[in-house]
Amino acid sequence: MRERVVLALLALDGVLSAIAGALLLPFHAGIIPLPVGAIGSGLLNAALVWAAGECSGSKRLAALPLWTWLATTAVFTLGGPGGDVVFGGPGVMAYSAVIFLLLGALPPALVLRRMV
Repeated sequence: MRERVVLALLALDGVLSAIAGALLLPFHAGIIPLPVGAIGSGLLNAALVWAAGECSGSKRLAALPLWTWLATTAVFTLGGPGGDVVFGGPGVMAYSAVIFLLLGALPPALVLRRMV
């Protein structure tokens, strides 16, 4: 029972990681855009996947925070009411969804791959 509660909380943390990462993605240092949200989300997702793996001992269950992060990110790619979008913008921000997916999903995928 305790394992299920911990895995549910880690899955919820995957959703929160996607929300926080997407909100911090347009961060700029002067005129240079820095993908702080994507990098932070990737590192947090790697820690969440590692924690889920330690809790469950299963690769399939360890991937749960990554799956919830990906699902939340997929919802963010859809336009909202009034045509509002989370990802997009001028210049390099036009590729923000790709940057967010690569930097947010690659570290936890590497952690999953290294699990026995």
